[in-house]
Amino acid sequence: MKPLHFALHVSAILLVLGLTARAAEKLNVLFILADDMRPEMSCYGAPIQTPNLDKLAGQAVKFDRAYCQYPLCNPSRASLLTGVHPVRTGVLDNVSHFRKRMPDVVTLPQLFKDNGYFVLGNGKVFHGSLPDAPSWTVDNPGAKQRKKGAPADPDDVKPAQPLRVENPTGKPTTERTGQSSAQMIASDQRAILGGNGEGHTDYKTADAAIAALAENKDKPFFITCGFLKPHAEPSAPKRFYDLYPPESITLPADFGPFPKPPTGFPAAALTKNNVDLFWNREANAAEAKLMIQAYRASASWMDWNVGRVMKALDDNGLREKTVVVFWGDHGYHLGEMGKWSKHDSLFDIGTRVPLLISAPGLKGNGKASPRVVETLDIYPTLAALCGLKAPEGLQGRDVRPLLEEPQKEWNHPAVSVAGRGDKVHRAIRDERWRYIEWAGPEGGRALIDEQNDPHERTNLINAPEQAEVISKLKAQLDATLAPAAKNP
Repeated sequence: MKPLHFALHVSAILLVLGLTARAAEKLNVLFILADDMRPEMSCYGAPIQTPNLDKLAGQAVKFDRAYCQYPLCNPSRASLLTGVHPVRTGVLDNVSHFRKRMPDVVTLPQLFKDNGYFVLGNGKVFHGSLPDAPSWTVDNPGAKQRKKGAPADPDDVKPAQPLRVENPTGKPTTERTGQSSAQMIASDQRAILGGNGEGHTDYKTADAAIAALAENKDKPFFITCGFLKPHAEPSAPKRFYDLYPPESITLPADFGPFPKPPTGFPAAALTKNNVDLFWNREANAAEAKLMIQAYRASASWMDWNVGRVMKALDDNGLREKTVVVFWGDHGYHLGEMGKWSKHDSLFDIGTRVPLLISAPGLKGNGKASPRVVETLDIYPTLAALCGLKAPEGLQGRDVRPLLEEPQKEWNHPAVSVAGRGDKVHRAIRDERWRYIEWAGPEGGRALIDEQNDPHERTNLINAPEQAEVISKLKAQLDATLAPAAKNP
């Protein structure tokens, strides 16, 4: 063989070997979760300052229409981590464990553990009071630092006594302690942390992720980082509150004292009381602005902790071989329709979530996708990105085509449910329309044109010209949920 031909032959062999070695190298996963986080980061065009998530969005596909399967923590997370709808997991509240109905299910982190990954459960990933040991190599090392007897999850904290409103003057009061409602916000629902918040669980969750990245940088890993914030009580160091002067905050146009669906929607469309903020009591405009300030501060502090973790990823030289996901577990009302929580809201604001997926080398990174995707899609997508065979029966879709071409035609609607028992409400969302069915004696139906009515004020269910749209969406909703509903 001539020297030139020999050199070319050797080069070709080395190229093939290099490509094979790279293909065999497993991609890592860093999965960052936030609790009660609306898609209101700066990168979504919203007023919350999130420079670290904005930077990640510039390296990821940002999904502008991502939806959860249930607007409550435990059902949403159980659906994500098992890859099936809440009506199949049987988890429609914050006290049920998916293993009761699905004892042999292989969860998303468990799939990675079974394929040789180091898998860290860290912070709030499953609902905090309902852990799942089979899913992890190491489960929540930071939990050992929690004070004895302290709740594992903020959703498990309830006021000792519901607050009763007596409102002859328009100024809410409480009989619980004799405090004014403004004092109640300061003491119960707005926490100003000292320093950088070093004593808070979220700071320790970031620390645990940072340590795990350094300790496992030479082996494949699936590391989670589940932040509690901005879940109530909103908490942050003072400098984050200072970013949002209350006088600069504009209240929603449909702000009200208690939850109330828009005119033309059934009473079942919203629960009658708040159960996250302003527990069963009114909020005047001044209080509402203070609470929104606290929520935004809490979200910005969560972003600051995200920045600490992302710096560790870069410092350890892991960015080019790590898939990074940021996800919020459900939507949230901050005074819209008078509501201050997520519970059972099947409006767009209750089910839309932030979702960023950054996968090394994919062409869509740095772009936004307007296509409708679901929380359910995360499981099959991560399995496919990392070359793992996903279990049979997952109900989501691999969104890799959108990670390559974010504008690619998709046409897969998102389905969400809420309620429990014989009152399970259902909703479906495509790129323009939201169709909702509320069960029970106060129930009914709605069709919302999200393109022309983004604040969801008008119910078009009785519009004759929309009969075909309604029929199509109802058929899709029935088809999607029927297999899950029959699951034992």
